[in-house]
Amino acid sequence: MPEDVKHCPTHGERKPIDYDVVETLEFERPKLRVRVTKYPKYVCPEHPECGVGSPERPTGLVEGNRYDTSVAAEIITGKYAYHQPIYREQDYFAGSGWTPARSTLLNILVAAAFVIRPLAEFFKQTVLGSSILGTDDTRVTLLLPQTIPKPVDGDLKSQRIYEVLSDAAAAGKPSVTARMWAYRSVLVPLNVFDFTVSRHRDGPDAFLENFTGKLMADCYSGYQGIELRSGGLIERGACTAHARRKVFETREAYPLESSLLLAKFQQLYDIEDRAKTFSADERLALRQAEAAPVWASIYAWLASEAAARILPKSKFAEALNYLRNHREALTLYLTDGQMPIDNNETEQLMKQVALGRKNWLFVGSVAAGERAADFLTLVSSAVRNDLDVWAYTKDVLDQLLAGSTDYHALRPDIWKQSHPEAIREYRVQERRDRADRQRFHRAQRRIAAQSENR
Repeated sequence: MPEDVKHCPTHGERKPIDYDVVETLEFERPKLRVRVTKYPKYVCPEHPECGVGSPERPTGLVEGNRYDTSVAAEIITGKYAYHQPIYREQDYFAGSGWTPARSTLLNILVAAAFVIRPLAEFFKQTVLGSSILGTDDTRVTLLLPQTIPKPVDGDLKSQRIYEVLSDAAAAGKPSVTARMWAYRSVLVPLNVFDFTVSRHRDGPDAFLENFTGKLMADCYSGYQGIELRSGGLIERGACTAHARRKVFETREAYPLESSLLLAKFQQLYDIEDRAKTFSADERLALRQAEAAPVWASIYAWLASEAAARILPKSKFAEALNYLRNHREALTLYLTDGQMPIDNNETEQLMKQVALGRKNWLFVGSVAAGERAADFLTLVSSAVRNDLDVWAYTKDVLDQLLAGSTDYHALRPDIWKQSHPEAIREYRVQERRDRADRQRFHRAQRRIAAQSENR
């Protein structure tokens, strides 16, 4: 304190009575430290034949246990949760006092991928055991390797890789357009990713080989083929949001007709909004009572003279034909209260790949693509369950390295029950607030529409 504040010119030294407290947030860069572990070695003096005794060392992530799982968790989180390419992660670590070679970071990723592979496979089997799946895919650039791997007899996936890469090499292409597929279970909070070198149907065909149930997807012909070949074991559902979007995008050419259909779609989504908090049986009953008649009115209009007057070559006619051609798939959700009306939540998973793709740009090899799919499976499932990705990933690596095969306990929805401190409560609250706002706006719109009808 300055002297003129502590002393009064009339009465002398002043007496403090209280403090005004100001709290200012500061940021300190992450710090790295080296943990030194000493393993004692024992011998029998003057008896070299007895050898050297030393305690067994725990399994490390890399040879010599030079890098802790916390480092691997940070690399994985940085690349697949925050979408940082490896060269930026190098800068990030350098700012904290450690400047690793990029090859070192990649080697740690490869080691971590080997550790989580059984868990990723368990996630896959768990998702396939669910009776309702959503799926979608997006492009990723795959660099052409110098040496194309030979196909394995009887392995359709390796044969497809060989064919696609050989054709690209013959054409002098430096890369091919590969695919990252997402499979989202509706009943179990897990997302699983799969990597293929093309969009050929044998990718989802192989993945869904043992799946039985309802598959929500776009109307890609490959999915239709999977449904047909399953012999009724797989029922394909089509996305209502896709159908609505096709009508919405052509509304300017036929404003009256399109507005009629868009109003019908709004009714369908209002019904779903009201059913959000219902049980599956209650939701099914509401859909049968209210949504089914709306769909019936849509198809009655499609069979009317007004619809027949639409120019057959127009984009609007294409949107109407989409509705006609996929009637059974679009209305499949009316038969199951657990099935969603659209595939939006699965399609949103593609943002996780797209954001990464804009940063790391390409996949360097088929093996790297498969590793990326496993990491995305782990990270995306953690995000879906509102978890701190780093905390979850580190504990998963620790437990797997310790020899745990209790993969069920490592599912993010199960794991978080014993780790409440790792739950991002602000994300839970954000989602709840957003749902409340949407429900409020839809309710207001319904009340306004009812007032107009009166």
